[in-house]
Amino acid sequence: MKLIIAANWKMHKTGSEAKEFCLELLQKEDDFRGVEVLICPPFTALTAAAGVLKDSSVKLGAQNFYPGEQGAFTGEISAAMLKEAGVEYVIIGHSERRHLMGEEDSLVARKIAAAYENGLKPILCIGEKESERDEGVTEKVLEKQLSKALEKLEPEQVKSLVIAYEPVWAIGTGKAASAEDAASAAGFIFSHLDRHFGHESAAGVRIQYGGSVKAENIGSFISLEHIHGALVGGASLEAGSFGDLIRAAGKAVAS
Repeated sequence: MKLIIAANWKMHKTGSEAKEFCLELLQKEDDFRGVEVLICPPFTALTAAAGVLKDSSVKLGAQNFYPGEQGAFTGEISAAMLKEAGVEYVIIGHSERRHLMGEEDSLVARKIAAAYENGLKPILCIGEKESERDEGVTEKVLEKQLSKALEKLEPEQVKSLVIAYEPVWAIGTGKAASAEDAASAAGFIFSHLDRHFGHESAAGVRIQYGGSVKAENIGSFISLEHIHGALVGGASLEAGSFGDLIRAAGKAVAS
């Protein structure tokens, strides 16, 4: 299964900065063989990034969208708008959307369904807060998030899904999950998919780890049985560090 390493820039980089980053990253493109690389800029930088990435192997993603086709939804972006900008993937249900912007599981489910309906590939983010981890309810939290998000999907759709396990307490804190924690969560996710959608569909899903991941620790996650990529925040903001992380991930798989 091909690794997928995605850069989530969050609210960083203007269009000109995105263009400069992509030009620098593509100088290292020959080093990315065997890894699917994805850049997710802010909406305002999508077109600039798309212009540079158009003829490359690096894919373009968005950080969010609204599930309606069009209408009176001030400030929102539709799937059709993203596709015209060259977007292939879209991040859905990131913990910052859930906990800072108040997005509920029902909206996440609508977005997942709408992504498939409009030909976008969803990256579903799930993960527990630190208090939930301390209470020992991580699996209960993941079960609820998965069940709600995927309730409208058929097994054939699930097969092409990307799921990012991002423990909320590890995002932007510098405190990554242990390999044991990540392995346990990824194994639970696979088992849930296997039970509800069948082994073939579960085996097609790529599970990413996210949360303070960098070149120095990516190998410990990529080497785990059910993890096939990473959703990268801070370490993706510089082309050099992101390129190092991609190369480290590729080497970890090859070894």
